[in-house]
Parts: sequence; structure tokens; C-alpha cells
Amino acid sequence: MRRQVDRYGLPFSTVIVITALTLPVVAQAYVGPGAGLSLLAALWGLVVAIGVAVIFFIMWPIKRMRRRKAAEQAAASQASSEQAHDAAPSPVEQTTDAGMAPADESKSPPPGS
Repeated sequence: MRRQVDRYGLPFSTVIVITALTLPVVAQAYVGPGAGLSLLAALWGLVVAIGVAVIFFIMWPIKRMRRRKAAEQAAASQASSEQAHDAAPSPVEQTTDAGMAPADESKSPPPGS
């Protein structure tokens, strides 16, 4: 116990007695219902505002990470669909690769003749 007195300077009991003597014995005040409700509403508003700020502060990096992951997945699926599209030649590419020219619609006979 002696070490604590030396460390803090005053014994803990002295601090308690000084604090108790400075507190009022009887509060000579009245808080009406209007003022009390106003105080409670302001307090709840402050608590809710701080809570929402904390939630948004925590959710911001999570939301950003989810958006980045979705963008990466979309880019990967687009790249894989482009690779699949490039792997299968179109009918025009097949005919030109086989040495045949694609049909020219401007030289075809008019319909009904």
C-alpha cells in the first residue's frame, strides 16, 4: 500500500474525501417536462449521429472492397467471353479461310424474277 501512496502523491482516501466535500448535498433545481424531453431528444440525436458516423466509417472500406471485387469479376468474365468469341471463328471468317468469297448481296438477282 505504501508504494501506491508514493506513486500518486496523495492517498486514494484523501482524493475521495475531497471529491465528496465538493459535491452538492441537495440539488436546488427543477427540470420541467419540456426541458427534460428536449434534453433527451438532443442526447438521442447526438448518440444516433455518432453511431451512424461510426457505421459509415466502418462500412466505407468494406463497400469499396466489394465494388472492386465485382469490377474485377466483371472484367474477368468479359475477358473470358472475348477469348471464347475469338476462339470460335464467325461464318464469314470460315468462308474466307476456306477460299470462298462471301456472297455479295448487291449482285444477287432482284426478288421475284
